[in-house]
Amino acid sequence: MAAASPSPCGKWRHVVVAWLVFAVATRPVAASMYDEVELTWGKEHSFFFMDGNDESGETLALCLDEINGSGFASKDAYLYGRIDIDIKLVDGNSAGTVSTFYIIPDDVPWEQRDEIDFEFLGNVTGQPYTLHTNIFVNGVDHRVQQFKLWFDPSADYHTYSIEWNPKHIIFLVDGVPIRDYKNAAAQGKPFPSWQHMRVHGTLWNADDWATRGGRDKTDWKQAPFYAYYRNLRVQPCVPSPGVSWCGAEPPESTWFDQGAAEMAAAVQSAREHLIYDYCRDPTVEDTFKEECSF
Repeated sequence: MAAASPSPCGKWRHVVVAWLVFAVATRPVAASMYDEVELTWGKEHSFFFMDGNDESGETLALCLDEINGSGFASKDAYLYGRIDIDIKLVDGNSAGTVSTFYIIPDDVPWEQRDEIDFEFLGNVTGQPYTLHTNIFVNGVDHRVQQFKLWFDPSADYHTYSIEWNPKHIIFLVDGVPIRDYKNAAAQGKPFPSWQHMRVHGTLWNADDWATRGGRDKTDWKQAPFYAYYRNLRVQPCVPSPGVSWCGAEPPESTWFDQGAAEMAAAVQSAREHLIYDYCRDPTVEDTFKEECSF
């Protein structure tokens, strides 16, 4: 039986990793993607490289081919904070591919996990990417909002951010809030509040659903596909003066509501690009849609 063909991703990885070892050994040590994350799967399908970006030092390329995809996770886990990362998505015909940026805990049973997701659904050349946002609480999702990105996210890096504090989960694109999920625990609605979560990024094939509901399949003649990640920044949550940590912020505190009017205006403006909202989906149970009124 003939041996399996080597992965196209792997061919590039060996060349770039050998060069990176030399580059890292000859530069001053600084915090970077290489320092802050570890490869979690598809290790032969991903590599770090020096891209001339002085702020981070290295960029992480995730690769997808017919053999496998790839992914990474942060070495540290966080409870509340703001997480920013710069991503340049798969270019050309990326139909069927999904690039992600999300946070999730390590040692929590799957049916009880919390999770906060950015997922970027690939496109046929010339079509806009779909930005899929979702929130799991206690293992339950359904909290999906989707947007059509108003720029080409494969042409350059853009900053995607999750701001998570005891009162809000805010999704931001290039620093602009596009979604605000509010803590309605006082009204009996669940909210992520106790699980320390790691930052993850992945590139994988989901052509059974990702592009036009699975009608557009991954064109493997275009492989290997690459998505690029750099400048992971995590800012710990800061409580109001005199409070020990964010989880101890009094319920009546307005500390995390600063700038609420400006944020509400930005979120409302982003609705111009909204193409799906679970709050308006008649097939979603009303118990979930009640969260939308807060």
